Formats: sequence, C-alpha cells, structure tokens
Amino acid sequence: MDTAPPAPRKRAAPLLLLALLATAAAPAPVPERARWNAEAARVTITRDTWGIAHVRGKTDADAVFGAIYAQAEDDFARIEANYLTALGRTAEAEGETALWADLRQQLYADPADLQARYAASPAYLRALMQAWADGLNYFLATHPRTRPKVLTRFEPWMALSFTEGSIGGDIERISLTDLAAFYGGQRIAVAQQDTGPFPREPRGSNGIAIAPRNTVDGHALLLINPHTSFYFRAELQMTSAEGLNAYGASTWGQFFIYQGFNETAGWMHTSSGVDNVDSFAETITRSGDAITYRYGSEQRPITTRRITLAYRKADGTRATRSFTTYASHHGPIVAEHGGKWIAQALMWKPVPALEQSWLRTKAHDLASYMRVAERQANSSNDTLFADSTGAIAYLHPQFVPVRSDALDYAKTVDGADPATDWKGLHSVASLPNAINPKVGWVRNTNDSPWGAAGPDSPKARDYPRYMDTFGENARGVHADLLLTGRHDFTPERLIAAAYDSYLPAFARLIPPLIRAYDALAAKDPRRARLAGPIGALRTWDYRWGVDSVATTLGVLWGGKMWREAGSFVQAEQINVPDHIAHDIPDARKLDALGEAADQLTRDFGTWQVGWGKINRFQRLDDSITPHFDDTKPSIPVPFTSAQWGSLASFGARPYANTTKLYGSSGNSFVAVVEFGPKVRAWAVTAGGESGDPASAHFRDQAERYASGALRPVYFYPADLAQHTVRRYRPGPRR
Repeated sequence: MDTAPPAPRKRAAPLLLLALLATAAAPAPVPERARWNAEAARVTITRDTWGIAHVRGKTDADAVFGAIYAQAEDDFARIEANYLTALGRTAEAEGETALWADLRQQLYADPADLQARYAASPAYLRALMQAWADGLNYFLATHPRTRPKVLTRFEPWMALSFTEGSIGGDIERISLTDLAAFYGGQRIAVAQQDTGPFPREPRGSNGIAIAPRNTVDGHALLLINPHTSFYFRAELQMTSAEGLNAYGASTWGQFFIYQGFNETAGWMHTSSGVDNVDSFAETITRSGDAITYRYGSEQRPITTRRITLAYRKADGTRATRSFTTYASHHGPIVAEHGGKWIAQALMWKPVPALEQSWLRTKAHDLASYMRVAERQANSSNDTLFADSTGAIAYLHPQFVPVRSDALDYAKTVDGADPATDWKGLHSVASLPNAINPKVGWVRNTNDSPWGAAGPDSPKARDYPRYMDTFGENARGVHADLLLTGRHDFTPERLIAAAYDSYLPAFARLIPPLIRAYDALAAKDPRRARLAGPIGALRTWDYRWGVDSVATTLGVLWGGKMWREAGSFVQAEQINVPDHIAHDIPDARKLDALGEAADQLTRDFGTWQVGWGKINRFQRLDDSITPHFDDTKPSIPVPFTSAQWGSLASFGARPYANTTKLYGSSGNSFVAVVEFGPKVRAWAVTAGGESGDPASAHFRDQAERYASGALRPVYFYPADLAQHTVRRYRPGPRR
C-alpha cells in the first residue's frame, strides 16, 4: 500500500527549482520540434457546430497529443491553473498567500519523486505522458500570444501530479490554518465559505443508471450529472486506431475522459462519503536535534524533508521560502493538537491512479471495467456504470483501508497504538457495491450506498461504519421518488427526471413554518406582517420555476436558516435541512421569513418576486474567480441549490456589488446516454466550450443550460460530418 510520502532525498531544492526554470526558458531543440511535427501530422481535430473538439490520432498517444492541444486552444489558463495547484506552484503566480496550499501539495507531490515514478512507470503510460507534454509544449511554441503565468514548459512527469480529476482532491481535507500554524507559527484567514456569511454549496454530483427492463426500448441508460464549479472541465471526443473512442468531460489539463462513455460503456463519478483519509496523533520526543515518535514499544525517528517554494512578490520579482517538513510512517505531519503532532494518511498512488483513469475509458463492458478497478487507486469517487449488454452498477471507491471498526476514524486516532494502523485494502468484491440489482436502477447523489438500489441496496449492518459518513440527502429522496416503480424510461424521460422541479427539503420545512404561523396569537404583529408570504408558501407545490414567488421566498428563507447553521453543521456533516427542522426555534424561523420578505422589498420594491428574476446565469469573462454585474446581461435559471433536493443543481448567491443571485457551481457538464445497437447521447455544458469571450462558443450553450435543453452528441463520423465547422491538424493556422 503506497500511502505515505516518499523517503527524503538529499538534494538542493533551490537548485532543482532553478534548473526547472532554466529548462523552461530554453528553446526547443531541433529533434524535439521534429517529434512534435510528426505527432501533429498524425492527428486530426474536427470542431462541430458547438465548438466541441473531436480528436482522432493514429495511436492512443497521438490522440492524447491532439486532445490536450485542443484543450489548450480552448482555455490554456485553466490548464495552467490546475497544474500550478497540482504541482504546488500557485504562489509563483499569485504571491505569498498561496504558499500554504503549495506546501500542502508538495508534502505529497515531490518533483523528484514524481520524476522517479515516471521513469519506473509502464512504457505505454510513459508514451501517453510524453505525448501530453508534447501537445502542450507544441501549443505554446505555435501560439506565442499565449503568455503563461509560470509554466512555460511542461515535462511528462508533471502529469502524475494530477491523476484523478475530481472537483476537490483528498489533499484538500488538510486544514491550511493548521498547516500554517505548525510550519509557519502564524494564523491565516479562513475562506469565507467555511465560516460565513455564505454557506458552502454542496459539492458532488448525481448519477443514475437504468437497466433495460425499466426502459421502453430495452436499452440501458446513464445520466451523467457532475456538480462542479463552472468551466471546470472541457467536453471532447478522443479516438485512435488502437481502440480508443471516448466522449465526455475531461478536467482541464488531463488527458483522459473523466466522466463519459465509449461505444459500449459509460461511467459517471460522484463524490463519496467513504472515510479513507485519516489523522493519527503522534507522541513526540526530542533529544537534542533528534525527533522521535512512539509506536508501540518503539521510538521511531521522524522523517524530515526540506521543501523550498518560490513565490511572486508584490513588485513582480521572485523570492523563495524554505520549510523543514516532518512525517511519520502514517504520513506527513500537518498540525499540532494538544501537544501531539498530527500525521495525515491518504492515498498517494499516482501511477496506478493515472492508469485507472486512462484504462477505464477503453473498458467495453462491466467485466473489463472491474478489471481496471482492481488497481484500487480510486479513493474519492463512487461510480455509476452502464453498458450495451444491459449491465448497470453502483461501485464504491476501490481504495478503502481495512481498520478496526471499534475505533472512530472520523476523529483523530492514537498513532502510538499499532492497532490503529491501516491493514491493507478491502478487496473490490468486499465493498458495498450494487451490481445488476433486481429493481433495475442504481443511483447516487453523494449520499450513502445504502440507498443506491432501493430495496436491493447494500445493507449498512453488513459493513464497517467507515464505508460512509454522508448518510442520506434530499437529492437522494428526490431520485427515489422518480425511479421507484417506473418501467417506462426513454432518454427524453430520463432528461426530464434530471430536471424535475420538485424540492423535497421544502416539503419537510415549509409545513412546520406554516403551523408555527397558524399558532401565533391573534394580536401577534407577525400575523399581519407575514400574511402575504405565508399565503404564497401555503399554496406552493414545492416546485421551482422562473415565475415562482414561493420559490424565491423559500430559498431566501432557507438560505438564512442555512447560514445560521454555521460552519459547525457543515464540518460535522450534519444534514442541513434536518438541522433547520429540528434545531432552529419556530420564532426564529418566522422572523427569518419576515427578513427575507423585507430584503426582497428593499432590493426589488416588492416581496412578490419571481425566482428567475433574481436567480441568474452570467458569464462575463474567463476569470478563474467568478465575478458578476447586475447591469450586464444575464439569463434566468429556474433550478436551485442541491441542498434543497434539486437534482439540477445551481449554486447561486449575491455578491458585494449585486442584489441578484448568480450561479458559479452546480450542473456543469450534463449528459444522457443510451446504449443500444449504436450509442446515442445528448449533452450540455455550462456557458460554452471556449474560454475566449470573443469566441462564438463562449456562451452559446447558456440558454440550453438554463432550460435543460440538451443537444445531440455527434459521436459517429457520419453524424459529425453533417455538423462540421472546421477540420485541421495541430499547428499554426494556415
């Protein structure tokens, strides 16, 4: 099990950094340019009417070269931003405040270690990584107007720093506040979303697979519905003469389709509640310069490693800062609590993880997909799967350490006790999977596996409690209502289900609010003040809509309750609607409704405001950090936050300069796939494919996104031929 950071190597980190920078500044040698030109000659990129790149290469490596080149054409800035994060080099672009996130990343992503792993990786994988670096470097060489902030040259080993593609990696669970206190003796500002006034929008996704027995045409169906920050992934197709033919969403900068399908199989990932990132409290002893930690009857030496990070100063010049970092056999030391050093254990298997991410795109059925999963290098994703044989499955993350179920690993455990150690991994077959259930469907909404297949779901009593920490959520309740007892699904009806407007959380929350109002004394002034809003909510069917005043009232009222739940509720993974229903007094609920009505009146002149008037989609430019403007064009969005049970998620809030709510996360890439004799698919991407505001494809899908009007996917060459705008090879435009 490869979980701890690598052993320290004797090297001069500043010299390594300077060497990398010197390499980046050097012009490409003639043999390298010849290789790039040869690769480009074997690649064809076809852009369809939506700007989607359909990349064909002679080999898989050629397809990788073309796919990453096409991504760079669409949004190089997001590629670079993702790799600055993955490599722990963001401070070189953004300044000293990013050092702590960079340090956190380099506790694991040690450049020298990644280079060694690259050299030892399988030949086919090295070829793919080389093609990835070549595609990016060829793009930069042929597009001199593109000015990288930092990464002027890509090396193939860098691909191993970013292998999984989720919206939030396991490393992000390490507190930057604790890290800065331990290694820097300083306090840093905590992100506003962690403390308020704006609550953390639920991360995650929806996935549904439906067996042929529950469809009209007898073909398996798959819903792909990731919820991420907008513009987090590119949409594209990758095809080669070596059997690759995958379509879907690829996280910017990665060379594999992360969520998508091929001719006979499809896969959708949702963030999992499995507990497989654990904290161990180490008992430290110092003797002179030696630092040891207790492990059973032993005193083991703490491992040290020097990390030197560069950062951009305010005047634009560069500086460096060095840290002596520590690790036990459990993992890097990331904090100190109560006099104990805290080591963090998580999966760090970059080569198997990249292999698993790539090879599953070529899996042609459930059996071959499961063989790929045996690499056990997927730590954070549940998977919803469907194929052309009619197989469907919910699959739990494959990286699940075996531990004592007598201990609560959601809390820090005693690292001095050998009984707390991880003891290998659960086999894939022993995980709470749901494969071809009799009920004929599987689903996940970032809730527990215990509801993945209705009555055929795995049973919690049969598994250790660390298999899930999320429990149920309102989207899961909603999905069950839509799936149970239905045998009439078509692709169109699955799309309709994905955009069903019911909000089950409010079906629980509004009736008690109305009862609290009805119980008010006759002379209570709130009776008159709240009569109108209560009247609107009393007749609400708990469905969102652009003209719905009740949706506006419910969401603004619920948002106030959500903010008052505070960071504690979210940190403890308490169900927010449950907390509102059970822990907030009726008087406060009524007062908050009055405050919501007053806010609407103050901002819009009346509390009777349709939801679409204030809930808006807007894309002004390609800034990584979103910003919005009430005076600029925007379009109405009918759906709401996932918190209230909307399967179609739209995480929106007001900003300092706005009164309207603007979305920045939620539904991003959405697709429905039918696995018949020929695969058929429909999809939509938030905004559009291009990050260039001058492009016709910067916001050409916005209206479709807001209305759930998915467009046909041109998967086969004959379909694509009728919708081709441009066909070309990578390189200077002729």
